[in-house]
Amino acid sequence: MHQLKRYGGIRGENPFCEQKGFSPRPPLSSKNFISKSLIPLKKTELDRIAAKARLAVLAAGEIIREHFVLPKDVRRKGRIDLVTATDLAVEKALMHSLAEVLPGCAFLAEETAGHTALDRPTWIIDPVDGTTNFAHQIPFVATSVALWAEGEIALAVVNAPILGECFTAQKGGAAFVNDRPLRVSTAAEPENALVATGFPYTIRDDVDRILPPLRAMLLATRGVRRQGAASIDLAYVAAGRFDAFYEIGLKPWDTAAGLLLVAEAGGMVSRFDGQTPYALGDPDILASNGRLHPDMARLIAG
Repeated sequence: MHQLKRYGGIRGENPFCEQKGFSPRPPLSSKNFISKSLIPLKKTELDRIAAKARLAVLAAGEIIREHFVLPKDVRRKGRIDLVTATDLAVEKALMHSLAEVLPGCAFLAEETAGHTALDRPTWIIDPVDGTTNFAHQIPFVATSVALWAEGEIALAVVNAPILGECFTAQKGGAAFVNDRPLRVSTAAEPENALVATGFPYTIRDDVDRILPPLRAMLLATRGVRRQGAASIDLAYVAAGRFDAFYEIGLKPWDTAAGLLLVAEAGGMVSRFDGQTPYALGDPDILASNGRLHPDMARLIAG
């Protein structure tokens, strides 16, 4: 399996972790955990948690489906960074249901718990990934949920309710979409690759950094797509629909579930250099089918 070690970890030198209140290192021993019943998470226990988590995410997806065609209560967190009443409703519902799935757990959630330290079992939640899409009734919208336990991502759910697809994975247990196994593509040359990317909310500050790799990708690959939801982009890499994905400025809740999907489907996740393992909160991410990884890193580097 094409996979760099330590994917999904928290890197001590990561400035995002330091600035946003994340733990400077992953949990090192069982004494950091809150319940002896969770030390360690046995496979049977993880299977149970994963099944219930999937049901919780699917139920929350019904909120998105119900609200999708209704007038939106849209507010701004930044110049082009939006939040809706649906984001808040989905996050609240998930925090309630997932707390019952795993009592005593913590939450790192985009809208209401964005500064939680990863020092015990933690649900990492993006309630509505693709809020701008949602506000404009574009169907590339997903709920992304991952469970952080024992220093890594243990399970992942990315549910795209408008598209009718739910992607799931467990560490060491493969990846699926609607219970069908996922596998990354076999493309080995850039000219045969369809690549996804995204643009940060800091586009005015970062446009000069974004344009050179984008130009290189446009010239060297079959095409570039921008869907506006990183969790779906990563899920599509896992499904072999996209051959690679790269972006800057993503938060842990944007990537936590998707990176496990890619890894368990046989792909590779790293920093832009193609060598450094990706850790949650890193300023850039490159995911691919593995075969294309060196070429993608080269094109990004220019």
